[in-house]
Amino acid sequence: AAELMFEKYKVPALFLAKNAVLTSFASGRATSLVVDSGGGSTVVSAVHDGYVLQKSVATSPIGGEFLTDCMMKSLESKGVVIRPRYSFKKKEVSPGDYKVVDLDFPNTTDSYRLYHMRAIASDIKETVCRVPDTPFDEVAYANVPTTSYELPDGQTIEVGAARFKIPDILFNPFLSQTIPGIDGFGDSTSIRGLPRMVLESVNRCDVDIRKELLSSILLSGGSSSILQLKDRLEKEVLEGVPPKCPGKGFGKWKFNREAIQCLDWREHPCIPWVVPANVVLQSRV
Repeated sequence: AAELMFEKYKVPALFLAKNAVLTSFASGRATSLVVDSGGGSTVVSAVHDGYVLQKSVATSPIGGEFLTDCMMKSLESKGVVIRPRYSFKKKEVSPGDYKVVDLDFPNTTDSYRLYHMRAIASDIKETVCRVPDTPFDEVAYANVPTTSYELPDGQTIEVGAARFKIPDILFNPFLSQTIPGIDGFGDSTSIRGLPRMVLESVNRCDVDIRKELLSSILLSGGSSSILQLKDRLEKEVLEGVPPKCPGKGFGKWKFNREAIQCLDWREHPCIPWVVPANVVLQSRV
């Protein structure tokens, strides 16, 4: 990578940094616990004085793309057909009345079709999903009110319990095994939910900095923008913290209003605990 930048693009200087460090600096902090939930995975890292503590890094293969696949398989199991945008066109048969006409592209590969189907499923996930206040339960959410979503071909679908079940996989990964067509994780013990990853990461660090890390939890990545994820994470992490904070001389531990912050304030206009605009812009990240 360095050779490419210097030899081809002729850059005068190059600086490489880890995502967690940049996330921490973007919020104006040198020490923080970064929860990065992106498309392909979720990573929890402790940053202390501008350096990532490697022993604290906790990873999970659960990310936004996996949640999108879960949403797509869940809809397919209910008989919903997601038609890629390129496979049809709408023809107006009368004013305000449109007919869907199929288009034939024989040379289109399966991977290209799947890519477009995932794009639609991802939009459904981002539009209707929200993290439940409590761990998802099939019986409790069986009669939850549905939310309507109009597919590109004009078909309107109703999304019920799945809009709570899918995002809760971030907290309970084995919930994905109940979705038809999704491969399970077997007996692997390395797959943990977000709260457990946060607590494990903190416990791997020295006791002297644990309180500071728990007071500076930063959320980043696209999957962290799911509604109510911040509130649910704060609740479960607080429940998992022992009555006495493990640091020396620390009294009873409790979260303050800035315990968990969302890095991108533009995606969370309704949450008051966000990083100010000038901090994000000054960081140039």
